[in-house]
Parts: sequence; C-alpha cells; structure tokens
Amino acid sequence: MDEVGARAFAAARAMIGARFRPQGCDPATGLDCVGLVWAAYAAAGRRLPRPRAYPLRGWNEARIVAALQAAGFVRDEGRVAMGDVALIALPAGQFHLGLLGGETMVHAHAGLRRVVETPLDDAARTASRWRLD
Repeated sequence: MDEVGARAFAAARAMIGARFRPQGCDPATGLDCVGLVWAAYAAAGRRLPRPRAYPLRGWNEARIVAALQAAGFVRDEGRVAMGDVALIALPAGQFHLGLLGGETMVHAHAGLRRVVETPLDDAARTASRWRLD
C-alpha cells in the first residue's frame, strides 16, 4: 500500500493553500483535517467511506479510531511510510489528523485557516500512525 500512500501524500501537497472549512471535504471549497485525508486518498484512487457530522472538539478517540478502521486503515507502529495518517491527541481532548511524508506533515490548520505543510513536531512524531490495509 506504500504506493497509494505516496500518491495520497503527493495529492495532499497539491492541496496546500486550500482554505480551512469545518466539515470541508473538497479542496475547491475548503477542507478540515478529516476532509484533507479523505480527499487526498480519493485523489490517489482510493475512495473511502467518510465520517459525517463529526465535531471539531469533543470527538472522542474511540470514534475517530472507528472511523479510520471503517475506511480501511490499520494502526501501524513500524516504519513510517509516505501517506501514513497521524492521529494526534491535542490538549483538552481534541484530536487532529495529518498525512506524514518523511520529515513533514500536510494538514488542515484551523488557526492558519488553510492547508499547510510543516516539519514534524513532537506531537506528530509520537502520534499513533494509521496506514491503509
């Protein structure tokens, strides 16, 4: 699946600059972190069942994990591969998703109001990683 992950990461990079929009799943109209992951995999040729009506805050880890598993992702703590999805636990019970690639991550940044690529920080490096099965 590494080839699909690499294509998904490349697709996510092509979405850098797309505006942030809660529940957004289309780079033309805006993306949130979930929408970015699902749109990147769709652009890579893998349409995945997408969770709907999820909150930006208060979406508990069990529900996020269930959504990742329903889409065909499995937890993988081995080597990092292009396109792995990082599930990052943020303060106050908030969670964030991003696509990993080498030493960077592409993600929909709510504070910056757009999709960005950033160097991996400690939170991304220690996040649980998910890969398509």
